[in-house]
Amino acid sequence: MKTTSYEGKQVYIGLDVHREFFVASCICEGVVVKRCRMPGTAEAVVALVRKEFPGATVLAAYEAGYSGFWLHRKLEAAGVSCIVVHVNSIEVSSRDMVKTDKRDSLKIAEQLAVGRLRGIRVPSVEEEQKRLLTRTREQLMRKKRRVMVQIRMRLHYFGLFPESITGRLKLSDVTYILVSLEGELQRTIGMLRDEWRHLAGQIKEIDRILVEEGKNDPLDAVYRSVPGIGSLIARVLSSELGDMSQFPNERALFSFTGLTPTEYSSGGHICRGHISRQGNTRLRHMLVEASWKAVRKDPVLKEYYVKLSERAGKKRAIVAVARKLIGRIRAALRKHEQYQLGYQAALAA
Repeated sequence: MKTTSYEGKQVYIGLDVHREFFVASCICEGVVVKRCRMPGTAEAVVALVRKEFPGATVLAAYEAGYSGFWLHRKLEAAGVSCIVVHVNSIEVSSRDMVKTDKRDSLKIAEQLAVGRLRGIRVPSVEEEQKRLLTRTREQLMRKKRRVMVQIRMRLHYFGLFPESITGRLKLSDVTYILVSLEGELQRTIGMLRDEWRHLAGQIKEIDRILVEEGKNDPLDAVYRSVPGIGSLIARVLSSELGDMSQFPNERALFSFTGLTPTEYSSGGHICRGHISRQGNTRLRHMLVEASWKAVRKDPVLKEYYVKLSERAGKKRAIVAVARKLIGRIRAALRKHEQYQLGYQAALAA
């Protein structure tokens, strides 16, 4: 039986990655030549490439997600080129109402083959390690808020939530309320209170470590010099963005932070819409939060925000300020100097 030779040809492999298995769709010269399911290991993918496509130039792709970047690193180390793509960059037809692993892998392979997919930047292992503390803190904060809500809802369920508490529930409030409870309700609320206290202790310890790390981080002073950025946001930005030298230009930085506006162009008409939201959600939220404070302290940013909000609205204006703010932070880092208030006004003078 004659076998097909892929010597010197280009093969595109779309991978739908799961914890226990991968589903692969392979395309060569516009034709689907292989579809299969395999164990969820890099070795299985490498074995597929070497067995089915010897002599071919192979490019694989999979969605960024819970699985991180270990597969990318192992494939690259084994000589198999691979990119990781943002899930929102994969085009989906409005009429496509069926979602299966095979279809997902095929969509990746098809769009990869025609050049419609672009890989995101893959951080180094050291960079990922650096981000662990701030991301773990964020996870613990979510857990703490969930426990807080559970306590509040339990008390409301039995009509026992004190009318005197109108703001956010505090740990001290729960300790006070416990005295008036009895039976299983007291026991369960007490357990939730203890979990809350434990989580608060862990968060406090992470905050202590982050403060110590900031003292030894040369970038910390630059980030903290920015209006609206305190010690915690500075640690997040430093761990997620570093000195920003990995971004060749502002456009790449805006794309990473998800602050790039969508564009609809036809002929000579250009219309820019809402932001793409394809970047780092964590950074985007923090930069927008910092921008609300920055417009109150930086006269140049305030003037820019006021003028833009009159024609585009406050929400779009503050996103534009966040884009300008992160661009100015990048400029400060490149010049190895702290952020300057009224930067453009200072230059004009």
